[in-house]
Amino acid sequence: MRMTDIIAKKRYGGALSDEEIKFFIKGVTDHSIPDYQTSALLMAIVFVGMNKHEIASLTDAMMHSGDVVDLSPIKGITVDKHSTGGVGDKTTLIIGPLVASCGAKLAKMSGRGLGHTGGTLDKLESIPGLSIEIPIPQFVHQVNDIGLAVIGQTGDLVPADKRIYALRDVTATVESIPLIASSIMSKKLASGTDTILLDVKFGSGAFMKTYDDAVELATTMVEIGKSLNRDTKAMLTDMDQPLGLTIGNNLEVIEAIETLQGHGPTDLVELCLSAVSVMLMQAQIVKSEEEGRKLAESKIADGSALKKLEQMVAAQGGDASYIVDPSKFIVSKHLIPIVASEDGYIERIDSLEIGVAGMHLGAGRETIEDVIDPSAGIVLSAKVGDRVHKGDLLATAHTNKPREEIEGVLQDIKNSYKISKEPVKIQPVVHKLII
Repeated sequence: MRMTDIIAKKRYGGALSDEEIKFFIKGVTDHSIPDYQTSALLMAIVFVGMNKHEIASLTDAMMHSGDVVDLSPIKGITVDKHSTGGVGDKTTLIIGPLVASCGAKLAKMSGRGLGHTGGTLDKLESIPGLSIEIPIPQFVHQVNDIGLAVIGQTGDLVPADKRIYALRDVTATVESIPLIASSIMSKKLASGTDTILLDVKFGSGAFMKTYDDAVELATTMVEIGKSLNRDTKAMLTDMDQPLGLTIGNNLEVIEAIETLQGHGPTDLVELCLSAVSVMLMQAQIVKSEEEGRKLAESKIADGSALKKLEQMVAAQGGDASYIVDPSKFIVSKHLIPIVASEDGYIERIDSLEIGVAGMHLGAGRETIEDVIDPSAGIVLSAKVGDRVHKGDLLATAHTNKPREEIEGVLQDIKNSYKISKEPVKIQPVVHKLII
């Protein structure tokens, strides 16, 4: 079998066989196929696409290119949730404790933020002492003991994806549904959970900019999961404005705590309750989404969901007193108000612009080597649909950088707000469930 024949076959629109796909992924993994040939096939896939069987075969081959985590020692059905990335997305910190308090087992391997999207691991590491590097036996024990654990990817998980993703990034082959779907699903499937709920975001702050593209990606990933015998569902959620009111690591942890106390912002609460209700059905704890929502609401009301977060933090070496008393978190030296220049209604908040601004304040990283400031970020005081007057507070920038370095960033935050003279209809945060 020759790589040049595989490239030519795909270039002319042919469907690759399982054997050809396995040959390709093996060559990527053991470096027997050079980068230029891998890049050529990736570009052919971008132009020609892949059918459903090819995508499932590619995902399966990538999944088995390295370690596959065995979670069978965990008692009961294990659940996981994956977001395609957004601004202000602290849902794992809320959903994990909620599903665990309802009796489900959440065993999650999460990622770091890069660019304008925040990473769950970075948020967790803003809690003093908390470790996300836990050996699998301890990970399994923790999930059995308290019902949840959130750690970084461990071992040699999906090495083929690491190499392919690096090449996609530098060869303009990122935007391909088959390549995106197989990349995400190979990692989730290799992580070993019984069920997966995908939160596929669309809008200005999401990777998928349009609803139709998000539907296509979500449908493709659900089909991959089903074809490989994994219970997989997907929610389509809005990212045309940041989720909740905070962007930044310890700021988002604080908001997650407040949400588990019953004081969360409407959009964040709605997304989390919708996700938990589906996950509890996947875990066979409830028979309907309505029953799942009521159970989750009761766990917020009686404090058991917040207690689960406290237990997880303590189990992973973190100082759980920060969960009990969030005022202990470090606050940035400079809190800079951003105010409205006119009267009107908030029509739009550009999530991408807000996310990038948060990164430049110190809350994110442009390269994987950048060091994050856990206290930096943005707190929103007005969201889409709100009525504001000239001089009203729109947002507050939190940073330790000198003001002269961030004047442009402050203006970007202000510019991200679009104000209309007419009342604005608020769009739902959850648009569709694909099962």
